Amino acid sequence: MSKIKPSKGSPYARIIGVGGYRPTRVVPNEVILETIDSSDEWIRSRSGIVTRHWASDEETVAAMSIEASGKAIADAGIDPEQIGAVVVSTVSHFKQTPAVATEIAHRIGAGKPAAFDISAGCAGFGYGLTLAKGMVVEGSAEYVLVIGVERLSDLTDLEDRATAFLFGDGAGAVIVGPSQEPAIGPTVWGSEGDKSETIKQTVAWNDLHIGDVSKLPLDSKGEVKFPAITQEGQAVFRWAVFEMAKVAQQALDAAGIAPEDLDVFIPHQANMRIIDSMVKTLKLPEHVTVARDVESTGNTSAASIPLAMERLLATGQAKSGDTALVIGFGAGLVYAATVVTLP
Repeated sequence: MSKIKPSKGSPYARIIGVGGYRPTRVVPNEVILETIDSSDEWIRSRSGIVTRHWASDEETVAAMSIEASGKAIADAGIDPEQIGAVVVSTVSHFKQTPAVATEIAHRIGAGKPAAFDISAGCAGFGYGLTLAKGMVVEGSAEYVLVIGVERLSDLTDLEDRATAFLFGDGAGAVIVGPSQEPAIGPTVWGSEGDKSETIKQTVAWNDLHIGDVSKLPLDSKGEVKFPAITQEGQAVFRWAVFEMAKVAQQALDAAGIAPEDLDVFIPHQANMRIIDSMVKTLKLPEHVTVARDVESTGNTSAASIPLAMERLLATGQAKSGDTALVIGFGAGLVYAATVVTLP
């Protein structure tokens, strides 16, 4: 017989607060067109993106996260010292160590919580949410702060016609806490590593040390390009539309929710065409509110779902208690989908 005492957590977990931060600089497509041969009409038709936000030097990954976290904490009505863990999903914090989560935890006054970063691309928020749910139910933390944050403008090749217009910056945060009823469904998540080359960083950090410029990509001025995110657009589009609709349906089935029972659909804000195609494939009823934050925010990777959630609630397009399907998918290729009750 085991001598280990059983853990004592909450029966269930729920999102109890949400917050978002978008950088002050709004960048229209016209700015993107200064470095690529394209048009505003083409960008809108291919992606649905009209504007995106780019961070200033002061709007660091940590600074944006702290702003979003403060709003989420206030929305949840808890004290920062009650936070038992801080989970940050990002691919654009450029220090290998320490994790930016530790700095954020300290600066928001959270005391001494567990704090760590995860790297799961555009599915990162779903991964973090799942980890947070487990902590609350297991009892290792009563409240968990989950942050999705990116400064993708730092990883954008402005001369790449296929991706220059896609990416934006921002931070979204939620507080996950105890619940007496199910409010975060089972997570359907996974990876398809055989497709890892379809979305990737152009140059590994250590490649910058090789000293042989001939092996590194150069910009139009002949200078070595900073590492950027690149993708095989058509392959990613087909995968997202056909395979991720299946994953979304699996998440609905796992939660025991039919499409007609949904109130809100919050997919990763990658591309308006992908979003619209998923809605059609899932046969979502017209009453379901669909997040289309990508139009004014662009693709913010791990931040896109919490940012879209925050905007829907702030504008009244969604309300507290609504049932929402959320799904993130991206580099890896990785994905995560679940059904949640909105805070």
